[in-house]
Amino acid sequence: MKTQMCRSIPRALGALVLVATLGLSACEVNRETGSRTLTGAAVGAGAGAVTGLITGDFLGKAATGAAAGAAGGFIYDQIQKR
Repeated sequence: MKTQMCRSIPRALGALVLVATLGLSACEVNRETGSRTLTGAAVGAGAGAVTGLITGDFLGKAATGAAAGAAGGFIYDQIQKR
């Protein structure tokens, strides 16, 4: 079981890097918007990782937390621009 999880970590990280690279290269991002979105993603990934360590499914929880945090950071940025 442990070796299977160790094999899936590089795949998941590679997929995450690919998606992030494609997402960032698709359009020009305002520096402040990008910073807030990235901060939200980092905080969400950290919270998800901690939850995943406690409950299991580390990668799934970290990815879900990163997505939720990025969405939250982007929404916060859009509200602040008003």
